[in-house]
Amino acid sequence: MTLWNGQLPFYPQPRHAPGFSVPLLIVILVFLALAASFLLILPGIRGHSRWFWLVRVLLSLFIGAEIVAVHFSAQWSVGGMNTNTSYKAFSAARVSAHVGLHVGLEGINITLTGTPVQQLNETIDYNEHFNWRLGENYAEQYSEALEKGLPDPVLYLAEKFTPSSPCGLYRQYRLAGHYGSATLWVAFCFWLLSNVLLSMPVPLYGGLALLTTGAFTLFSIFAFATISSVPLCPLRLGSSMLTTHYGAAFWVTLATGVLCLLLGGAVVSLHYSRPRALRTFLDLSVKDYGSQAKGNLHLILSNPLPKQFGALDLTTSTNL
Repeated sequence: MTLWNGQLPFYPQPRHAPGFSVPLLIVILVFLALAASFLLILPGIRGHSRWFWLVRVLLSLFIGAEIVAVHFSAQWSVGGMNTNTSYKAFSAARVSAHVGLHVGLEGINITLTGTPVQQLNETIDYNEHFNWRLGENYAEQYSEALEKGLPDPVLYLAEKFTPSSPCGLYRQYRLAGHYGSATLWVAFCFWLLSNVLLSMPVPLYGGLALLTTGAFTLFSIFAFATISSVPLCPLRLGSSMLTTHYGAAFWVTLATGVLCLLLGGAVVSLHYSRPRALRTFLDLSVKDYGSQAKGNLHLILSNPLPKQFGALDLTTSTNL
């Protein structure tokens, strides 16, 4: 394989870095735009409530952005190693390279980077993505990789995740990814609901919605973590063995779930113990929140006219 016009001949476009994902970038930009818009109007909020709104909105945007962004991240389970391995089929040539495996909810990312990059008169820098999301055929993508003539380390790792592989990695990771993705979307819906309820004089239900958001976020963690109880096939390249561990997306999602539980629990406890402090933080008026905080939902009707005009004198006199 040789360079032509500055690009590898097997690729119609330049390859992106392993962590680069267009949907992930779009999600980050959308939530950053929302945060920037809020910061622009923040000076218009008077008094101490300005800082309460700052903490409240930024925390909420972080939770929402994290729940959506991790869907498109390949950092749920990661592994890498430096090895000296065969490069191409039917060739005795060997290369020294770094091999990386990145597993996400919707597929895997396999990287191969030469150390140094220039070896065998070629540029060894590969980044291949294989999807198992609904509507995608992993086996067909693997067949296309074989037709491209990708290096042996990439094909070896990709073959371990094929549906026909005796390792069973495809079935386990695919099911864990689907269940994790589904529970995260449910968590996102409850996050939207919690924002609506916390903006109304019903913070108790907003806190309960936050607790549910945290619960479903942790459910996604447990769904993905089920793969750790399954013995993995040994992934051996050359004289080295590749091992994986939980990546940044896994731990950030875990932290977000715990944060939602803490925030939801704080809202519920403050609703019963210190409703006035909760009202101040959420910037709710006493008139709207007072009866809901005490559990009093009685409707009181009053007529302000007698107080405004006084009692009407109906005494009449007639002069004859």
